Amino acid sequence: MTTDALSEDIALRIGLAARALPDTSPARLLGVLADCIGLPPSADKLDGLSVKDLRTGASGEFADFDTSVIKTALAYLKGTANLDTLPPPEPETPLLTAEGQDPEGLIRVAIASNSGELLDGHFGACQRFLVYQVGVDQARLIDCREIDDRQAQDDKNGYRASLIADCQLLYVVSIGGPAAAKVVKHDIHPIKVPDGGAAPALIADLQAVIADKTPPWLAKIMGQPAERRVRFAQEAVAE
Repeated sequence: MTTDALSEDIALRIGLAARALPDTSPARLLGVLADCIGLPPSADKLDGLSVKDLRTGASGEFADFDTSVIKTALAYLKGTANLDTLPPPEPETPLLTAEGQDPEGLIRVAIASNSGELLDGHFGACQRFLVYQVGVDQARLIDCREIDDRQAQDDKNGYRASLIADCQLLYVVSIGGPAAAKVVKHDIHPIKVPDGGAAPALIADLQAVIADKTPPWLAKIMGQPAERRVRFAQEAVAE
């Protein structure tokens, strides 16, 4: 069962809970939940979970995890965690070649965020950009870029776009046409996801797309003229 079969709320809970557990993907957590409460997980089923359930489910998959870690994951699953106070996650060291470049097959993805590891920000109002290095077989958060619009010098959209100029893709809850044009000017393809969601789940979906077919945002690399790329980006944002 994939997160595609889950409601946005339940998928978000599972994505955040998986992130709180060491070396745990949403799929691994779903396997434990299947043993504990059955699939598909629902709000009522998740509300009845206990620390003991998560520790002993799937033959003790999480038996060695600290109780504090289990409790944090459980709060996410039950929807009781205070997302407004979640700090951004700790970035990992990016993979780079000897020349300081991203290795072939990896791209950089920015996510507009206000709390934790969530896509929950509007381009012109989010507090930070989470930057991921993404490939078919791996993904890692490599930077959390805080935003200070006082440095914008009368061009807030341009300033914000410049913060992610090394990225090829941008996820936002919303973005206006003029702002999208500024983003595209930096050769970044904006994608609007009005309902937001857990960043790791969105990145996993992106990996599946990359593995399955050439994404439209690679049109620029394939030599499409700038005017066509801007038009395409505006159409994608309107979706």
